[in-house]
Amino acid sequence: MRLCIRQGRVIDPTNGMDARADICTAEGRIVAVGAVPEGFVADKVLDASGMLVLPGLVDLCARVATSGDAFGAALAGGVTSLVQPPEMMRVPIPTLSPQVNVYHLGALTVDLKGQALTEMVRLAEAGCVAFSQGNSPVQDTAMLLRAMQYAKTFDYAVWCRPQDAWLSRGGVIASGAYASRLGLTEIPVEAETVACQTLLALQRATGVRLHLCRLSSAEAVDMVRKAKKLGQAISCDVTANNLHLTDVDIGFYDSHFRLDPPLRGQRDRDALRLGLLDGTIDAVCSDHSALTESDKNRPFVDAVPGSTGLELLLSLTLKWAQDARVPLSEAFKRVTCGPGQVLAHTGSIPQPGTLSVGASADVCIVDPEAYWFVSRENIVSQSQSTPFLGRELPGRVRATLLHGQVVWEQRS
Repeated sequence: MRLCIRQGRVIDPTNGMDARADICTAEGRIVAVGAVPEGFVADKVLDASGMLVLPGLVDLCARVATSGDAFGAALAGGVTSLVQPPEMMRVPIPTLSPQVNVYHLGALTVDLKGQALTEMVRLAEAGCVAFSQGNSPVQDTAMLLRAMQYAKTFDYAVWCRPQDAWLSRGGVIASGAYASRLGLTEIPVEAETVACQTLLALQRATGVRLHLCRLSSAEAVDMVRKAKKLGQAISCDVTANNLHLTDVDIGFYDSHFRLDPPLRGQRDRDALRLGLLDGTIDAVCSDHSALTESDKNRPFVDAVPGSTGLELLLSLTLKWAQDARVPLSEAFKRVTCGPGQVLAHTGSIPQPGTLSVGASADVCIVDPEAYWFVSRENIVSQSQSTPFLGRELPGRVRATLLHGQVVWEQRS
């Protein structure tokens, strides 16, 4: 099928493009960006006047079941590529879905217990793009060292959430004055910084490519900034929740704000925003979890941590750009080619999140002037637990294309 997207504001951070242009696709790939090639006849034309035309978003952490509901939520948010953490994969399954590009992280240790290494070669052959412990940190640093050494041997990337199992044990809220006021068990910032320092030291020792998942503290951002300046092969991301919210937003024990990583203070949030702007942080992810009402309708300490987020990622990125006066090309870089490059470093897949000629025609068309209320009625996903319920957010996805096919359109 040949398709032409006409007269949209094309923002492609990979190629430094931010201009009104046409995009032509054929056989699932982009064949032209700019003017329509001579002799090109489209089977379908999409009028994108007044719209932003972006690469399909790349989400580095989304826990979704392989269902149409979950993929519909992704496409409604303009997400065409997402990464599944290892706790979501019990058996090897194909890397690509007919509805969304799904990339799987293999378990670093058997059953994520941190006691024995997995057969990484077999998992890589089955389609895993990197290896991780998800939210289950390896407590034995000798085992973690061996895992990194083994991964380096085969040039596999290791993705780790910096979290010390002992310092974070039993905690439900980030330490600080607000946590003390609420009387909840605290998670000290050292739970992240001690683990981050260990991971960076082991990366230096092994040379493995390391991705640090979901940073939440100013101190960790500073550690990564210094390590990157030293030339270490590392990357990192932050959740959209931590980019916008702080611990005081929890209010009076609102379980929708029970998140992992926890919300920290304004100083930390400001440091995360600065790190994102200066390139220390490579990507924003949704950290989507498919939770039920019963998971959240509990006392704060008993509520399951997490939130829905696939449909909010684009709007929250646009809101950050507006709040911090960040150019749209810089802001959208963190949800397109930024995470795309993290995935491409695995060496097993082409880089997603780009509108380069020859790339897969994964595109989202966005109305930047449209605002919408985050409500249970407006959320496509069956999982509707989010700390942003009741808020008005900018940007509405009008259409999403995957491999050159229109797979989602907003109904008027």
